[in-house]
Amino acid sequence: MSPRVLFRIFAFAELVTWAGLITALIVRGAGVTDALVRPAGGIHGFVFLSYCVVTVLLWVDRRWKVGTGLLGLGSAIIPFATLPFELVADKKGLFGGPNWRLGPDGERPRGFVEHVLAWILKHPWLSILLLLVAVTAAFTILLWLGPPIPMGDH
Repeated sequence: MSPRVLFRIFAFAELVTWAGLITALIVRGAGVTDALVRPAGGIHGFVFLSYCVVTVLLWVDRRWKVGTGLLGLGSAIIPFATLPFELVADKKGLFGGPNWRLGPDGERPRGFVEHVLAWILKHPWLSILLLLVAVTAAFTILLWLGPPIPMGDH
């Protein structure tokens, strides 16, 4: 899968899960039910973490400037901002060609971070499994810690 397509999928998923979470919060605020907030928040949190992983992968592979990488990560914090970031990044050519720069037939990695990404791209199925486990572990820890604002303190 090309870097552009991968990023586009996760940027759109982040946007959709923001919509779901906001809708659940509105439904709760209207007094209808609060039962939707936990699943919508959970799905959004998982997609948020996954989007961040994909953003870092592209940041390394495409050698984005620090500001671009931080803007990409920050766009996930603002509702629906991943779409404008993705559109502008695509227009500026930040996703490059269809192949990964550090893929099996690509450039030789330099430094630890590029070696890790090159390994990930050389072993995609194992990497997906390991990244899924890592995101799930982070997600589980965050769920255990609780919401950023305790429910009774709003």
